[in-house]
Amino acid sequence: MAWVGATASEIARAVRRGDATAGEVVDEHLRGLPAADAQLHAFREVRTVPALGEANVIDDLPDLGGLALAGVPVAVKENVPVAGETVWYGSPAASLPPAEADHEVVRRLRGAGAVVVGTTRMPELALFPVTDDETAITRNPWQLDHTPGGSSGGSAAAVAAGLVPIAHGNDGLGSLRIPAACCGLVALKPGRGVVPADIGETDWFGMAENGVLAGTVADAALGHAVLADDGGRLVGRRPAEPAPLNVAVSLRSPVVGVLPDTAVRDAVGRVARALVGLGHSARRADPSYPPRLVKATMARWFASAYADAERFGPETLQPRTRRHARLGAFAFGRGLVREADAERWREDSLAFFERHDLLLTPVLAGPPPAAARWSARGWLPNVLAAVRYAPYAAPWNVAALPALAVPAGTRPDGLPVGVQLVGPPGSEWLLLGVAAQLEQVGPWARHAPGYPRTDP
Repeated sequence: MAWVGATASEIARAVRRGDATAGEVVDEHLRGLPAADAQLHAFREVRTVPALGEANVIDDLPDLGGLALAGVPVAVKENVPVAGETVWYGSPAASLPPAEADHEVVRRLRGAGAVVVGTTRMPELALFPVTDDETAITRNPWQLDHTPGGSSGGSAAAVAAGLVPIAHGNDGLGSLRIPAACCGLVALKPGRGVVPADIGETDWFGMAENGVLAGTVADAALGHAVLADDGGRLVGRRPAEPAPLNVAVSLRSPVVGVLPDTAVRDAVGRVARALVGLGHSARRADPSYPPRLVKATMARWFASAYADAERFGPETLQPRTRRHARLGAFAFGRGLVREADAERWREDSLAFFERHDLLLTPVLAGPPPAAARWSARGWLPNVLAAVRYAPYAAPWNVAALPALAVPAGTRPDGLPVGVQLVGPPGSEWLLLGVAAQLEQVGPWARHAPGYPRTDP
């Protein structure tokens, strides 16, 4: 069997049974990776020699029976430490010396038997939902002239192209869900405290969470289980079949004046009808999105740039990043980052979920922007592009609630379209269960057309 293009669940099961070795699986993935990535620029660094050595260590273990990710090649977003590797924050100017130890989520992945084959690209300081720097433009495997989104854009491109079956990413204002929607993937942003964060200087003032991107709900659930549990021996855990749910459906944008296009509206409608067909109720109900939510979100976004830029010396960073950081210094200095603002929005959200079990919304308002040198453009064009195409994810980071992106077909232009499911605290497995139902009645392509490529 060819292992490139197989799911994480299939690979781990085969390695545990002895039908394949971790070395075989990892070697096959590494051999095909350079040619595809020469077009996509998903990876910052590929760990060919270390990864093969680590795969051999897996094969030498006396018992693989409980390893949920036995022999599975994974990629890790470049802003969390991987022992021995440079820690990048999205550009040559924003990098740190090789890490002495793994980040906790990397430790958990490895503890479950995964092999880290490389680190994936992101925009500088993870600030924008497009991925590029002066060294490369990361491209969407579905259409190379479009971005895979950001900030976990490299991880999304790698999974959508079949370079790895799952990849780590993190999400401060939608940075898992936005690239998942751009690339036709599943991605769960867990609620606060479910998965270790430790992202940047402040976890984006409590908004940022670690998670995985995957092509199937089963793989997304497997990756989430590993990251959320310190043991890593989670073979066999699956999302439960949910009871009938009361699902609120909303097209309302959190940003006044930004509206979803026809393809997005149609996707939300298809999913709402599918939910009804599965026995759930789906009725129109909009969250409040008060003006103070926008102010609280922007203050945290700016101030996070200020906090993270200080460690690198802001004068070395991209002009758009420097301006973002200057605004962050103003916001932080004026006391505009107020926990009370976030808590009020969280209370509003909890009240909404007392009346509704889940919320269905778009992820994006339209198609992904062009794959271009956004890092060389001005601050205002970057901010406007971010707000106009991806307004729906950020409120749930401020509220610290779980939210999941799930594929919902393709647009007339051939690009994928996704929807978002949001739930109350502790609903991660419920969200995955509903996504599994949607996958069963409306399966999607796990990879972009033409991928994975089998020629080395």
